[in-house]
Amino acid sequence: MEEEEVVALIVGAGPAGLAAAACLGRRSVPYLVVEREDCSASLWRRRTYDRLKLHLAKEFCALPHAPFPDATPTYVPKREFVAYLDAYAERFGIQPRYRTSVESAAYDEGAGRWVVAARDTAAGTEIRYAARFLVVATGENGVGSVPEIPGLESFTGEAVHSSAYRSGRRYAGRRVLVVGCGNSGMEIAYDLATHGADTSMVVRSPVHIMTKGLIRLGMTLVQHVPVTIVDCLLVNIANFIFGDLSRYGIVRPKPGPLALKSKTGRSSVVDVGTAGLIKKGIIKVFGGITKIIGNKVEFEDGKESSFDAIVFATGYKTTVNLWLKDDKCMLNNDGLPKKDYPNHWKGENGLYCAGFARRGLAGISVDAKSIANDITEIFFSGWNGDPGGRMADGAAVASSPPAGPRCGAVHSPPG
Repeated sequence: MEEEEVVALIVGAGPAGLAAAACLGRRSVPYLVVEREDCSASLWRRRTYDRLKLHLAKEFCALPHAPFPDATPTYVPKREFVAYLDAYAERFGIQPRYRTSVESAAYDEGAGRWVVAARDTAAGTEIRYAARFLVVATGENGVGSVPEIPGLESFTGEAVHSSAYRSGRRYAGRRVLVVGCGNSGMEIAYDLATHGADTSMVVRSPVHIMTKGLIRLGMTLVQHVPVTIVDCLLVNIANFIFGDLSRYGIVRPKPGPLALKSKTGRSSVVDVGTAGLIKKGIIKVFGGITKIIGNKVEFEDGKESSFDAIVFATGYKTTVNLWLKDDKCMLNNDGLPKKDYPNHWKGENGLYCAGFARRGLAGISVDAKSIANDITEIFFSGWNGDPGGRMADGAAVASSPPAGPRCGAVHSPPG
């Protein structure tokens, strides 16, 4: 099996991979993007609910070098965001090699290269790459994470992860429990209730409830005002808007919303109307689950209730640790960077990660620019780390990656 030499190999064709490719391409650094699915941004296309919109205003969500068109709604709907990503790939000539699943990646000290073993899942053949730089852009959301709950296997109803949830229409008249109180959990609960489901949700952790306008205000002010002052303002306004939600089982964290995001990566919940339905008793709130017996769920406060379906809006976990070797401890056991933001993106021996900062699309843009700047400096410095002199300043590698099948319509470039 022959090795294909590439300068920069980007694993993943989601927003992080596309952003990294665009930034490298603009600096004339040859790259190849490989993607295990048959299209780019498969999470956004196939594993998100229908009513999803970006929770941050569009000025905080654009990828590098391509602002959203003026006519784009302030809070971009899912379909328009996918169209934006298709246009982004078209604009920067990004042609991922789809159906290419990376199985292992290890650094060869002697060759000064990352040796990456992959499989063409369409043809069933093995592929091997030798890359000077390896950019891990598979993101934080590799596979859905479902907590271990005693008795879950005995549940007689339908239990799904939020990645399989599309709309509340099919749940009308059914008793549904949403586990998780992040943005997905709160919005799915609202969607279920407005479609006629008897909706309950599990809220275990303190959470900030904010409006979209408040988050936009905070992200704008924090560029000029200390975060403690901005947080104090946001919490006071939110308390005025929503009142005391603790009587309904929702408690605010002690750190302010922006400080909490910076320290832990946990986002505030952008209210879409869920808080009002909770206050009216239309959506019921429970604490943590102790066990499940048949269709009955028992909670930590001793209450119990029966449900026809459970939706686990309990987040995702990465899969990078399954295939990445020799990362020199850049990532922890959960597949997330050990270093804190903003120093998380760079490892050793030409290894980088994009989209692992828990800072959404804005964080992805920062990562992509930082990675491209670093690779460009090394690549064009006259030293390329190649003991054999086989790859001098990219002369041996074409600047355009091989074409692969595209997924989704091509749209006019944004901006």
